Amino acid sequence: MNNERGFMPLVTIVGFHHARGPEVENWFGVEDGSDPAIENEWPLLPFMALSDGSHASTEDFSYFTLRHEDPANDSAISLFGISCSRQMDANHLINRPADVTRSTVQKAVVVITDSPQAFGLIREKLSMVTAAWFAQRDFSDLDIIRRFQESLCRTIQDGNLDKDQYLGIPLREFIHDFKYQTLVLFKCCLLQPKMLFFASRCEQLCMMQFSLISLIPGLLRSLQDCADPEWDNYQRGLVRPTSLRTSDRNSLLSYMGLPLQIFGRGGLFGPYTPLQQLDVLADSETKSYIVGSTNSLLLQQRDRYSDILINLDDRTINITSNSLRSSLALSVADRRWIDFLTQTVQDTWDDANPGRPNNMGYMGSEEFIRLQFEEYLLSLISSVKYHIHLKENQKDPRSLLSDIEGDPSLEFGADWVEAWMRTENFKIFSKFTDSHLFDIVEPRHPCAGGLTIEDIQRRLAQQVSELHLDERFNTGKEVLGKHLATGQKKVSTALNSIWADIEAMREAQRKKQEERNHAGIASTATTGTASTSTSPSTSLSPNKTSSSKFPRAPDLSTAQTTLSAASNRATAYFSSWANWASEKRRGVSSSGNSNSNSNSSSGGGNNPTTNTLSRSNTSPTSSSFSPHHAKPETERRRERRSSSIKERLRESFSGTGASSFSSATTPSSFGTATAATATSMGRNVASPAAAAAAAAEKKKSRESLASVISSPNTTAAAAVAENERKVTEEEEVEMDDLTSSTTAVKRRESGKRSSGQLR
Repeated sequence: MNNERGFMPLVTIVGFHHARGPEVENWFGVEDGSDPAIENEWPLLPFMALSDGSHASTEDFSYFTLRHEDPANDSAISLFGISCSRQMDANHLINRPADVTRSTVQKAVVVITDSPQAFGLIREKLSMVTAAWFAQRDFSDLDIIRRFQESLCRTIQDGNLDKDQYLGIPLREFIHDFKYQTLVLFKCCLLQPKMLFFASRCEQLCMMQFSLISLIPGLLRSLQDCADPEWDNYQRGLVRPTSLRTSDRNSLLSYMGLPLQIFGRGGLFGPYTPLQQLDVLADSETKSYIVGSTNSLLLQQRDRYSDILINLDDRTINITSNSLRSSLALSVADRRWIDFLTQTVQDTWDDANPGRPNNMGYMGSEEFIRLQFEEYLLSLISSVKYHIHLKENQKDPRSLLSDIEGDPSLEFGADWVEAWMRTENFKIFSKFTDSHLFDIVEPRHPCAGGLTIEDIQRRLAQQVSELHLDERFNTGKEVLGKHLATGQKKVSTALNSIWADIEAMREAQRKKQEERNHAGIASTATTGTASTSTSPSTSLSPNKTSSSKFPRAPDLSTAQTTLSAASNRATAYFSSWANWASEKRRGVSSSGNSNSNSNSSSGGGNNPTTNTLSRSNTSPTSSSFSPHHAKPETERRRERRSSSIKERLRESFSGTGASSFSSATTPSSFGTATAATATSMGRNVASPAAAAAAAAEKKKSRESLASVISSPNTTAAAAVAENERKVTEEEEVEMDDLTSSTTAVKRRESGKRSSGQLR
């Protein structure tokens, strides 16, 4: 396994047994019969290769660290492992082993190397090899795994893995997710607290930690002590630089004391740490660490196992140590610097390819971000060195820099500087670096200066953008649109239902009206047939068709009812006139009889019988009041009223119905009947024969008027209705006068009769 590099990569297969759990199955790159897991005491290797929750995904990657000791050379180094785990349906296997009892088979291919620099390249190859091995559906065929291990050895011998390679480290995503808190985490790791990362996906969990430590220049190549808190090999092999080549970047970084060794004695780095390794975290020798876990049980014990908890699922940072919280407060210059960097990443963000700027330029790229952090760190180191120089030479103003005002380390936060000066990595840095580093790099914050309006505007803009108002408004618009569409649909359905009910009601009413119209037409046809059989003058015209073929107007029955009521009122009107004339005649006759009775009594004595017979046998012709004398008051008014009514009826029935009206309303059948009725009623109302004759005449006049009313001429019916309205108005006025006169006559007659009986 040993060569010039010291360690050759190993490949192993870890499988999950239903009874024994995760276990190592095969090794590649070792001598036959040897088991590195037993030799190096790696009992937790299977649990690191198959992380908690890996069964929930088709493919997942895990990164971890291992201790490797070589007793022959008396050396110990940290090894780094990367595993690719997959699973498949057991029914798809060509050769299914007898110990496979579950429905799925889960295995992981693991690569173990001495440096994490080439993890990006190894990860891509490992993914393809694992997928091809699973595609064979025969896990007993291991030839592809063997050739993969041999190719890794050739790559290392060619020196292709010696360069700094950051392939696969999502630095842009790290800044995009945590924004200004990226600088908080960067300064936090320099203080060497207990940092615990949590995420559901193991690959995301591990790569975020590698992104953080890669911001410290050269640290990925100096992790030989990170697997064990008791190791201190890096510090023992460190010497102070005595020369500087400013044209050489590595020489400059080395002279400035980089990388800062945050994983020295008491430090631990475990990108994925299973629960079985919690005893190492709780050990008294473990002072600080950066570890990650996918098990939520650690969230419940975060106060015990962490000073700061970074939840990648929620993108939140929870600082449990009060002293650490005050030290990590960003200064105005710090916030201005990280806001500029965050805004640059945001402006060049591409969702389709997060690792590369959308303009394919240098601004916002991962190389740009690393150089910005490198500049920040160099300025920090130089400012702290000048801060120490100020304290040591307070009484010697000539030793101060003329172009630097005050203490530039305050721009980085006074509390943080004091806390950093108490850490182990600062002690190593101060011991192996020159005291006048501020002469090499200017001791000034990259964004030095007080708070300006631009800082406030930039912070407000970032805070507003963090609210994601556009996304929330869009979501609200979508929800509101859905609710409006649903409400509109419900309202439309309700209106359609109401309209359907209204239409059904209208249809029912229309059918009822049609039934009523058909019933009215049938009754009208029956009445018309009876009128035709009794009076030829009311027969239908030859050009009219039967009502069965051509239905009449729907309102004909209403007009007929109105005309019938008009005929009844007209008959009552004429009867009232006849009664009034009869009462008038009787009043005049009674007056004449009383005068004759008085004359007879004065000449020949008082004979009641004779007086009674004379009153009862008095004829109209022999009395002093005769029709000739009453004509100016009764018949003249009656004739004038009759002629007026007949004239109006002739005007209304002009046209096709004029002949029918003329034949039905001649003076002999209308006016004469009325006059005869009045005369008969006026002659002797008390006579039964006269009353019967008057009733016959009245019936005859009603039939004559009914024959006109039953005429099928719709125009004539409407005209008669209009005339009836006018006549009714005149009748109401005259009926009031008639009632008053009749009442007075009756009272006068009653008084006269009473006086006659008394006499």
